[in-house]
Amino acid sequence: MKRTVLIVIALSLACVAALAQAPVAVTDPKQIVSHQKDDLLTYPVEKLLTTRAVGESTWSPDGKQIAFISNISGRRNLWLVPAEGGWPVQLTVSDQRQTSPAWSPNGKWIAYASDKNGNEQWDIFVVSVASGEVFNLSNTPAVSEEAPAWSPDGRYLAWQAKPQSGSTYEIEIFDMLFRRRRALTANTPKNLINVEPRWSPAGKSISYTQLRADDKDSDIYVADATTGNSINLTAHQGEQRYSAGAWSPDGKKLLITSNALNGSENVGLLEIATKHIQWLTQAKWESQAGSFSPDGRSLTWTTNTEGDQDIFLYTLATKHAEALALHVGVNALAGSATAFSDDGTRLLYYHNGPEAPNDLWTYTLLNKRSRQITHSLVAGVKSDDMVAPTLMHYPSADGKFTISAWVYTPFNQIKNGQIPAIVYVHGGPQAQFMNSFNPAVQFLVNQGYFVIAPNYRGSTGYGKEFMDANRFDMGGGDLQDVLAASAWIAKTAYVDSKKLVIMGGSYGGYMTMMALTKSPETWAAGVAIVPFVNWFTEVQQEDPLLQQYDLATMGDPEKSKSLWQERSPINFIDHVKAPLLLLAGGNDPRCPKEEAQQVADAIKKNGGKVEFKIYDNEGHGFARIENQIDAWGRVGGFLKFNVPAPGCNLSGCEVQ
Repeated sequence: MKRTVLIVIALSLACVAALAQAPVAVTDPKQIVSHQKDDLLTYPVEKLLTTRAVGESTWSPDGKQIAFISNISGRRNLWLVPAEGGWPVQLTVSDQRQTSPAWSPNGKWIAYASDKNGNEQWDIFVVSVASGEVFNLSNTPAVSEEAPAWSPDGRYLAWQAKPQSGSTYEIEIFDMLFRRRRALTANTPKNLINVEPRWSPAGKSISYTQLRADDKDSDIYVADATTGNSINLTAHQGEQRYSAGAWSPDGKKLLITSNALNGSENVGLLEIATKHIQWLTQAKWESQAGSFSPDGRSLTWTTNTEGDQDIFLYTLATKHAEALALHVGVNALAGSATAFSDDGTRLLYYHNGPEAPNDLWTYTLLNKRSRQITHSLVAGVKSDDMVAPTLMHYPSADGKFTISAWVYTPFNQIKNGQIPAIVYVHGGPQAQFMNSFNPAVQFLVNQGYFVIAPNYRGSTGYGKEFMDANRFDMGGGDLQDVLAASAWIAKTAYVDSKKLVIMGGSYGGYMTMMALTKSPETWAAGVAIVPFVNWFTEVQQEDPLLQQYDLATMGDPEKSKSLWQERSPINFIDHVKAPLLLLAGGNDPRCPKEEAQQVADAIKKNGGKVEFKIYDNEGHGFARIENQIDAWGRVGGFLKFNVPAPGCNLSGCEVQ
């Protein structure tokens, strides 16, 4: 939750780690093999970075069209495509990014959110499907409105709203007829937020999730849409997470996700009248609730198994769950309110695999066949030139956990111990690096670099114990897990231990700076993208909600002053030996540009080698395609100069 960053796909993605006790390597580094490919092409950064990004989506009420967010034009705008596939048509034309599309029940409008230059001060807009005319409904520069949801009759929109100077999200209702807004919730304590409003089928109630700022505890509420009177359906003792998914068509139950059963995220049916939960999954692998079919006879969820994600269809009458036969990778449910078409015959989903970027697909329930709707892999990029990663495991240094990571091995390499490797650190820290397409990683691998993406403790995907393992220890045990990844990759017969690079964005940028300062002899170069480096200045300058997160995960800055000082890499910048590239967003509310500026100034003062670039029209990550290309072009040039890889030519890869 804390520090996610979007650069093309996501630096905030993290691979998955399994809990284990034995401090022995599960995977022998010598098992890593580089495969031969005679016709391998070398791709310039522009080729891979112009691969289209397909984002959030929504069905039209009649099931004939799909609206989705894409950067086909170079900006993340709203597009329409026939539900049977075909050429997409751009509906909105804006220099600003857009997100969270939701189609109105009468089919006339699509609501969405948009901010300005990455500042995360979102407004809610509606666009006419017929004319393309756009209206800003909220128009509040100092308040962020997000996650629009239509009432069943289409008269109202519910959304979550947070003042720029505040830490709390409240639920609001906007009357489309009279153009007025009112609060559904109010006076929520500053360490709590109310999110994900969802209307009941009758339109009389709204469910929402009340979440603690550190994302460790939450409850599900149902409020009367007229009076705002609310009921907590999941009151509990201790730390447990509950989140509301979809309403059943009869309005009597909620499909929910919770870790209350066994510490892992599982799916259940919550009966509103009795508050009783019927668990539908009871596994250690984490699942996420989906939606009900229109007739209420079936429902969906997804399950993430070590970074591969499957979609399940559950029949209520028979209590039978079936995994859909889809391509291997990350399969996720699409659609804003539901993945089901209006007639219940099709499911809308995303497929994202290591060799294929995120695309929209439909699945026909009767014949169990899938149809690809969008086609993102363009610009002459061949999918078989992309490298599928290998899932491997190694023990943590303290023996508490077995860490998993995805290893990308470039084609046509020889075991000469001379090839550089990149330790690619995810953000979050509550996030996952999954078995999905990442154009930035593919660019690096295509240039001849090995890449290992570990999921240090604190990552999601393996339950509460592992996710909580870095609480009040940020930059401690999780850093040791990252350093262990560098030691593991160096033991392959390919990699030169003197040519290791540390790289990451957001919290991964922080971990990059911790690695460079705490283990300076390990690294030949570092790349920190939108990092923070000083816990004290970070808390002073960041968004108030993130301040609450930091206080909840690192403790009080006065009582824990020594910890905050020891875990602030800015205090140890004089230890940095490797050349460093810093990239920042000028409007970043999460890791303000001043954090990276501190590092650049200090290294220059010490006579070190640093390159620094601020993208003034970006925020926490880079949404504009020209900035993405420039950023990764800088990364490629920086690495080529400081830690050159053998690379590839048009006839194949050769060690030079």
